[in-house]
Amino acid sequence: MKIEAMALPDMFDPEKRSEIMSHIRSKNTKGEIIVRKYLHRLGFRFRLHDPNLPGKPDVVLPKYKCVVFVHGCFWHAHQGCKYYRDPKTNPEYWLPKIQRNIDRDKQAVQELSSMGWHVEIVWECELKKNASDRMDHLVNSIKEHEPKSGRK
Repeated sequence: MKIEAMALPDMFDPEKRSEIMSHIRSKNTKGEIIVRKYLHRLGFRFRLHDPNLPGKPDVVLPKYKCVVFVHGCFWHAHQGCKYYRDPKTNPEYWLPKIQRNIDRDKQAVQELSSMGWHVEIVWECELKKNASDRMDHLVNSIKEHEPKSGRK
């Protein structure tokens, strides 16, 4: 998927835009916190943002060889989502940046899969409309990868 650019002037001056953008988190987002609290409450233990794995997954469940990425719909261009739209201001900057995110995501998923990791992607919008359904699906997917015990 390639994103098209159409420039409009920014409604904020550069200083105000910089201030707004400085408040956007890359780690410990609301979505990540929701996922982590849910998993922890169910007894799952995990690591966060493991720098040794491709893409530094948001949640790493080593016992299950499963990783979870929690993607913001705008920053990762969630197609068909009401929370994603092409940026109208400064698209020459933002569209290539978003495209790099998409490309980096694909690369990380491919590398993790080839290493034998199960990859789950949870979208921000899924946590807004039906978080419990999405989290139940996530938990079921993780449990499918639980290591088989040799004992009966």
